[in-house]
Amino acid sequence: MGSTSAENSNTGGIGRRDLIKRSAALGLISVPTMSFLSACASSDSGSEDKAKTGKKTKKNPLGVNETAALSVVIFDGGFGTKYATDANAEYEKAYPKVKIDFHKTQKIQSELQPKFNGGTPPDLIDNSGAQQMDMGVLVGKKQLTDLTPLLDAPSIDDPAKKVRDTLRPGIVEMGQFDGDPVWIMYYAYTVYGVWYSQTALEKLDSTYPEDWDAMLALCAKAKKKGIAGWTYAGKYPYYLPFSLYPFIAKIGGREVLDKIDNLEPNAWKDPAVKSAFEAYYELYKKGYILKGTPGIDHIQSQTAWAKGKALFIPNGSWVENESAKVIPSDFNLAVSGPSGLDSSDKMPFGTIWASGGEPFIVPAKANNPAGGMEQLRIMLSEASSKNFTSQVKSLTAFNGGTDGIELTPGLKSGVAALDKAGDNVVNPRLQDWYVKLQKEQIGVSGLGEMMAGRLTPAEAIKKIQGYADAAAKDQSIKHYKHQ
Repeated sequence: MGSTSAENSNTGGIGRRDLIKRSAALGLISVPTMSFLSACASSDSGSEDKAKTGKKTKKNPLGVNETAALSVVIFDGGFGTKYATDANAEYEKAYPKVKIDFHKTQKIQSELQPKFNGGTPPDLIDNSGAQQMDMGVLVGKKQLTDLTPLLDAPSIDDPAKKVRDTLRPGIVEMGQFDGDPVWIMYYAYTVYGVWYSQTALEKLDSTYPEDWDAMLALCAKAKKKGIAGWTYAGKYPYYLPFSLYPFIAKIGGREVLDKIDNLEPNAWKDPAVKSAFEAYYELYKKGYILKGTPGIDHIQSQTAWAKGKALFIPNGSWVENESAKVIPSDFNLAVSGPSGLDSSDKMPFGTIWASGGEPFIVPAKANNPAGGMEQLRIMLSEASSKNFTSQVKSLTAFNGGTDGIELTPGLKSGVAALDKAGDNVVNPRLQDWYVKLQKEQIGVSGLGEMMAGRLTPAEAIKKIQGYADAAAKDQSIKHYKHQ
């Protein structure tokens, strides 16, 4: 996907970094926050009536108790829950004496925190959504079961292969926080980036812009037609990093994101961060953001975008399923990695963020942890993977599962984006390691305020660096680093 709207601006050796200069913005406003660090206080209380381990056999390699109840809680979001209930049916076929207690919710933290505190959590949880429990806290407080037995178990499809050998690259590593144990199984494989309608670009006689001058030129062209360049989930501005973080990596290299993840001093003051923030702020200053965006949520922003009110939206590959009812049949949904800044970028156009999504966990105090892992083993079969992909238009952690499936436009574009990226795939870990920092502080108090015009880029960077420094010094939370 090239751009014909504008050429790289590098006249006289001066790139976008030297050309983007911004004036001061309005003062900041305070944003009330809720602490995610209190998501799961440690507790030694709880039931001692764990299900007895069953006999390990070739058909039952994890030693599931064939009569023990199984409790499953699934986040009811962009992917819905039918894929999970379908997997439940497969579990019940394998273990017909089992009763499955299934619950769907969007209130993961508020509903499950009391159960963790009381020592009575479910056996399997899809820990996702706005109320996601803090993964770093759960791991740090030893509240999760190590999923290594699942990964070393034979796969459903080929007993000669371990489950770990059937997964996409990086999935196992994402579930590791410190050392070898694997605490999380990311079931979906999400392509993050800039989502748009190919049809809308064609109507503007344009293609996806590869550099920032071309992006601004296209936004200006759209504005003359009464179309905004961008919108985003204003109430949840931590969606912005889905395109902003790979933009930073493209400008300065993946090591910039690693330093940010590692909470290194002055990581947010890197020139690549400054350039990326100033570029995004330019969208606000030039009036290329859909009016009212700071006050709308993800559904409202996606609906406005699907109705053609804005060209671009930063999002993940769940957007195709979540917005299926409002995306027109001729929309021709597509995704791209971020436009670059200029020709001096460290990484090529096509650099993208793709990684595991929908984090599944088995609590340490679960009554039936073997059952929780067995359910994941079933979900990681080719049949369950194909079922998920067919239903929700997203890839899974299973490395395959698309043969014989007619790919939807968004899914087809996501696969093409991964092919184009090749090895240039980045995977920021802040959203896994430090949920409060990523969502409340960087997202809402930093980026959200900047994109609403209440902070300048310099002020946003200073504020975010302060949050990161505080997190680095906070001895009440466990800290993680790229190995």
